[in-house]
Amino acid sequence: MLLAIDIGNTHTVLGMFQKNKLSEYFRIASNHALTVDECGILVKQLFPAYGKVKDVIICSVVPPLTTIYQQMCKKFLKVDPLLIDWKLPLGIKILYDDPSQVGADRIANAVAAYQIYGGPTIVVDLGTATTFDVISEKGEYLGGAIAPGIETSSLNLFKRAAQLFKVSLKKPQRAIGKNTDESLRSGIVFGSVGQIDGLVNKIRQELKSQYKEKRKPTVVATGGLAELVAKESKTIERINPTLTLEGLKRIYLRVKNLRKK
Repeated sequence: MLLAIDIGNTHTVLGMFQKNKLSEYFRIASNHALTVDECGILVKQLFPAYGKVKDVIICSVVPPLTTIYQQMCKKFLKVDPLLIDWKLPLGIKILYDDPSQVGADRIANAVAAYQIYGGPTIVVDLGTATTFDVISEKGEYLGGAIAPGIETSSLNLFKRAAQLFKVSLKKPQRAIGKNTDESLRSGIVFGSVGQIDGLVNKIRQELKSQYKEKRKPTVVATGGLAELVAKESKTIERINPTLTLEGLKRIYLRVKNLRKK
């Protein structure tokens, strides 16, 4: 059994793989005050079969929580977890100017997207930030874009505008809101969709003109708000809410197989 952990600034996703298949996963709030013991208790509560875990793989963009989860794995699971970074044998080539600047979650997304959908592929990950990752037909990580996440930007709006209030992020009934609640949801959701579609189209143009990619890229959405946004988007073709976990599993299997040789 493999435990895969994706630690983000806002949410942490934990998934259990049995015989290389994702049996269950949970999305929880990233508690930046989490202790090692609390982390261990949490894993026990989420996964009753935690005692059967043989390996753990982690991708994280929150260094303090990385340390907490590492210590938890050693104390409670008796496992030294594998941490994702660009130096691992990923099966894709990273063409970022400084590969160490590519987030571990973006690496996992790129690996999974290329293996599942082929290339070229554009991954849109809707998390604390909305990230766009571009993989070529040859399996090269070309780079991408980073924009404020939907929740991040909307919370900042509510904080700075005294007469506005937090609204639930659900599909607006119309673009022309008839009250403040409807207007906010229209602007947040439809505005984000417009941003995503506009940037995806720009990336498509560059893939064709600058990188000479002949095939139209597959556009895949992942992250907690993928379902909401993808249904309104004209460019997103696939929704894969567990893409990052799939990437972690595939990197783990590749590293494990290479170490056996």
